[in-house]
Amino acid sequence: MLERINQTVDFIRKNISIQPKVAIILGSGLGDLANDIQVSEIIDYHNIPNFPVSTIKGHSGQLIFGTIGDVPVVAMKGRFHFYEGYAMEEVTFPVRVFKKLGIEYLFVSNASGGVNADFEVGDIMFITDHINLLPNPLIGKNYEDLGPRFVDMSNAYDKHLLSKATKVARKHGIRYKTGVYAGVSGPTYETPAEYKYIRTLGADAVGMSTVPEVIVARHMDLPVFAVSVISDLGVEGKIIEISHQEVLEAVEQVTPKLITIIKELLQDL
Repeated sequence: MLERINQTVDFIRKNISIQPKVAIILGSGLGDLANDIQVSEIIDYHNIPNFPVSTIKGHSGQLIFGTIGDVPVVAMKGRFHFYEGYAMEEVTFPVRVFKKLGIEYLFVSNASGGVNADFEVGDIMFITDHINLLPNPLIGKNYEDLGPRFVDMSNAYDKHLLSKATKVARKHGIRYKTGVYAGVSGPTYETPAEYKYIRTLGADAVGMSTVPEVIVARHMDLPVFAVSVISDLGVEGKIIEISHQEVLEAVEQVTPKLITIIKELLQDL
């Protein structure tokens, strides 16, 4: 794996003109944030050695390099999921590459189903913790050059970044929630019994991504800020049939607010 990471990093470095400080993984429907980047380079995933290719609508499959304000960033427009048939090593490979590129912070976004009865569709939830119901991406051989065998996860979501984000939201009068995200495999949406089970475990929202990326980021000592847009509800009495298109439409409504938060948070680093 180390050889493949280094090969990918070398290729990217030869094709970019900036040193990004922050990597941003854009989840379902959140690709519009890329429009706020002063772009220096765009690299399609299929041109990058060892990179998987995103197969999901709303995930266009590009690394976008540039600046937001005066902060150099790389945005991952489209992520990879376990349900696409990728191994966890492939799902989290970009995070490894970002760290080796010299990234100092990882920002992650997603769309999720709310299981907290206080949530509504369109809510922004800052993730404070997670429950991993996916295979752990650190299972298997450990490479000490990447991180320790056993990883402390008590501060998986950086409290300092979370505090800054809440201040930005309050400043702009943006409604937000905080909560625990449960990561599941998908690709089916949950049954009513599964929603109830996930809520009983202590989660506030459930989705099919993010957790593996965060685990690998913490393995490599990258601070993480993560935000979820509640795109549907898994609350008894509010559960309706949902499609991926409806998820994208729900996220689209709140994207401008999320962009405001992320842009100002970047400036405050």
